[in-house]
Amino acid sequence: MAEQHQKLKTTIAVLGCGDVGATLAYTLLLKPICSEVILVDPKTALLEAQVRDLADATYRGNTGTKVKAGTHKDAGQADIIVITAGAKQKPGESRLSLLSRNLHILESIFSSMSPINPHAVLLLVANPVDILTYFARELSGLPESQVIGTGTSLDSARLRGKLSEKTEVSASSIDAYVLGEHGDSQFIAWSSIAIGTTPLRLALPESTTEEFRKEVADHTRGAAAAIIASKGCTAYGVANIAASICKYIMYDQRTIRPLSFYQPELGCCLSMPAVIGRKGIVRPMPIVLNSPEQEELEKCAAGLRAIIEGAEQELAADKTLEKALKES
Repeated sequence: MAEQHQKLKTTIAVLGCGDVGATLAYTLLLKPICSEVILVDPKTALLEAQVRDLADATYRGNTGTKVKAGTHKDAGQADIIVITAGAKQKPGESRLSLLSRNLHILESIFSSMSPINPHAVLLLVANPVDILTYFARELSGLPESQVIGTGTSLDSARLRGKLSEKTEVSASSIDAYVLGEHGDSQFIAWSSIAIGTTPLRLALPESTTEEFRKEVADHTRGAAAAIIASKGCTAYGVANIAASICKYIMYDQRTIRPLSFYQPELGCCLSMPAVIGRKGIVRPMPIVLNSPEQEELEKCAAGLRAIIEGAEQELAADKTLEKALKES
């Protein structure tokens, strides 16, 4: 019986218990989809405090999910491993320098988790999510289908919310995707947006105007920056998105979402629609883009590849310096 119970146990590990990690853990407790949430963070005092606070939220008996502090080794054996940990940008620090620091954190995490459960699905939430997802493929040793980033899932949710206001139709009845980078070069696939079965241009004729599209795109792209400017971070939206992705995986729901995963023809990770289930990316879902959208996609991929190449050069330089220091 003990062996059978062990097989039924499902675990989600959350690495990093700052604003996003703790909010994600709380969300996983409120709408339980696993039997155990493991929190991991090198700041042990913060980790223990978060676990105790979260445990207090379970005592009413409305959830069967347990929360506990764990090690990287524990996290490496989970069913889903969510990485929210990452360095924050220092004043005046370049994006590449920040990326370099986050890649070193990522290397340390995977080194500490090794060997990773070969059936685990790795979900990257930390930014820059597309670049970190790209390098996590190599560092984790997991199949590419099992390494995904939240990508433009939240951006797409914001887009559906904005279009819901404009059309006065529930967001759940709107199919609309923000694709590409989770960042400045993201773009809206306007040509494929549908309100129910009706193309957007028929449901809302004004949507074809440049003014309308700029307003919606600016809102979608700038939402995070506006929130961060006022409260210092975003947590609730991205944590809810990450929890939903965990649910799609754990329950093998075969839901279609825009997620960041490796695009072999583009040579990078960025967001495109995909079917997500227990093994991660079940299969990509083709999407027909018009010529301007295809150009946006290729431009976005070229920008990401340039960042990847820059990061690889910086990492190589770091290793060369490290070796020279050891030999001197």
